[in-house]
Order: sequence, then structure tokens, then C-alpha cells
Amino acid sequence: MNVITKWHDIEQNTDEWDWLRLGKITSSNLNLIMTNYPNAFGIPAKKYALKLALERIKNCKSDNNYSNQHMERGHEQEPIARMLYEDLYFTEVTNGGFFDCGYYGDSPDGLVGTDGVIEIKSVIDTVHYENLKRGTIDPAYKWQIVGHIDSSQREWCDFISYCADFPEISQLIVYRSYKKDLQKELQMLSERRELFNQLIEKTISRIPH
Repeated sequence: MNVITKWHDIEQNTDEWDWLRLGKITSSNLNLIMTNYPNAFGIPAKKYALKLALERIKNCKSDNNYSNQHMERGHEQEPIARMLYEDLYFTEVTNGGFFDCGYYGDSPDGLVGTDGVIEIKSVIDTVHYENLKRGTIDPAYKWQIVGHIDSSQREWCDFISYCADFPEISQLIVYRSYKKDLQKELQMLSERRELFNQLIEKTISRIPH
């Protein structure tokens, strides 16, 4: 399926950003739909399908939105991590905005030049330590990374793990994923996402409106 992508230069978590994401499958939730691949969608995925179905029917944001102290801390510390990243790579990170791809979309934490995007995770010390030992991206965010590359059609994504509790030299960990190395995952995502959209549409058909 040929997808026309439109990029919107808007700030995350604004009313306009919420409106653009309404009823769309977003990269931050791809782990829900890729779990159990290639078998049937699990309960979390079906709950997500219902949420998006209701947003499409009512044309308004779902009230079932979750936030916790870790998410709030992440929003507060993200600018610090971005600044450290810019200093480390002698580069400038510009607004990630929103990539609108029709029934799905994506909001990376920033754009780098014409080829890259970034995903910043401000994490607690134990998680950061695991990221350090692992030597690669946190598997929990694999599909979000794939989604960033897929929706933006850029060549790479830097996964950034930041923890202020660590010594200065190891507060920031960066692992890069390249589009050329993710061709199988990109195909898997495309097929699974289309099936999930069909589940959303089937859910809509079952709800009187």
C-alpha cells in the first residue's frame, strides 16, 4: 500500500497534536499490536483497538489516558537529554512534530538533519544500568523505533537512555538503529498494522452509532 505522509511542525502534547493523532495507530503503542506476532491479537491490543474505534466514532480524544510519575519525569528531563545529545554529536535536534500517514502516525522526539530521528527515554537507575549492560536498545521500545523509521522514512533512529543519577560520563547512552538493517521488521510491521486497522474497523461496525 502506497502511503502519503504529511509532516506537521507542531509541539507534542498540545491540543493540535492530540487532534492529529485522533483514532490513529501511533508508534508508542506498536508493541501492543506486535506482541504475539504472527498469532492473534492479545487482550491489550484489543483494548487499544476499542479505544481507537471510539475515537473514530466520536471524533474526540478518549478519556482513558494514563500518566504516572515516570512519564512526567521523562517530559521534564527530555530537554536536558536532548541538549547533552546535541553537545555529544555536535548536531542540532529540531522539532519531531507529527508524521501523518493516514490511519497511523508518529511523533519522534526530534529530527536530526535529513536522515535521522531520535527517541529519548529518561529512565530510573536500574533501567539505565540494564541499557548500559545490554549494549543495544531496550527491547521494550524496539517497535517504537521501527515505527519512527517507517513513518518518517528516514535512514536511522537513535535510542537515547538518560539518567541523571549516573556519573556525568555515563548519564547518556545512545544506540543507533539503521533502516537498512530493519527491512524484515518493517515488512512485519506493515502487515500487522494493516490487520490491526481491520480489527479497529470491525470493532466500529459492532458499535451502534
